[in-house]
Amino acid sequence: MDIVVVMDGPETVDPTTDTSFALVVAALERGHRAWHCEATDIEWFDGTVWARARPADADEAASPPLRLGTETRLDLARVDVVLIRTDPPFDSAYLHLTLLLDLLAGRTLVVNNPRGLRDANEKLYACRFPEVIPDTIVTSDSDHLLTFARDHGAAVLKPIAGHGGRGVMALRPDDDNAPSIVDTLTERGRVPVVAQRFLQNVVAGDKRILLLDGEPLGAMLRIPTSSDFRANICVGGSTTACEIDAADRRIIDAVAPALHADGLHFVGLDVVDGHLTEVNVTSPTGIQQLRRLSGSRPDIEVIRWLERRAA
Repeated sequence: MDIVVVMDGPETVDPTTDTSFALVVAALERGHRAWHCEATDIEWFDGTVWARARPADADEAASPPLRLGTETRLDLARVDVVLIRTDPPFDSAYLHLTLLLDLLAGRTLVVNNPRGLRDANEKLYACRFPEVIPDTIVTSDSDHLLTFARDHGAAVLKPIAGHGGRGVMALRPDDDNAPSIVDTLTERGRVPVVAQRFLQNVVAGDKRILLLDGEPLGAMLRIPTSSDFRANICVGGSTTACEIDAADRRIIDAVAPALHADGLHFVGLDVVDGHLTEVNVTSPTGIQQLRRLSGSRPDIEVIRWLERRAA
């Protein structure tokens, strides 16, 4: 197969943690051709979508680990798979990328589905499943946010367009900075934010469950440092192996039909203390950590699934 991976530049790749890099490695291992391009390399000409792409070779031990060949213009209607792996935030450039790739519908397998990506904000998508999320409100009203934190003892505030733990803050009613935190995140009442009940067991870890077509590839526990309640790997959280329990299965069963309907096939669920907190759909990470912790090959499972779907 020809697999085009739309992702950030090769200079951003960490070969030990990057999921997009791992998928390129797995594609090459399975005997496919992998191509790299960035969002700005996608174009519309002559009634179809083109990419200024370069053949990719991946070697974790090499420098750089992702090496690119000579640029070629590819008609994306004639390739087998396009993987959208550009990192958040979902900004205007990301929106335009999805609109262009939407024009491949019915001709090329695009994962995740561009229309599904537009509809699935990673913070708000979880609100579709109120039975499995913690108490949550979305508002720009400072009084509502401060009252919510007081009623629940504490809250976590999240920017709707945030990612990687950026801008996520604990709001405690006894903190003299609480009004300032609300003013800062809501830009003085002009921008809504997500507020969730603070789950005290977050100190024990934030579970990342990777789903492929609604079924779990596996899970790992991300554990925060002693100085930060956020467990994101990019802010210093460590990882350990864990099992998928009954509470996780209940969450998966709740969200899988909607994910399938929206064409969101490769997804990362964030779960704290048996509650769904976020649904990661733009460029879910964790496949390399899961591989090391479990001894399995989730990267190869993804490529095999693409083979079946593209066929």
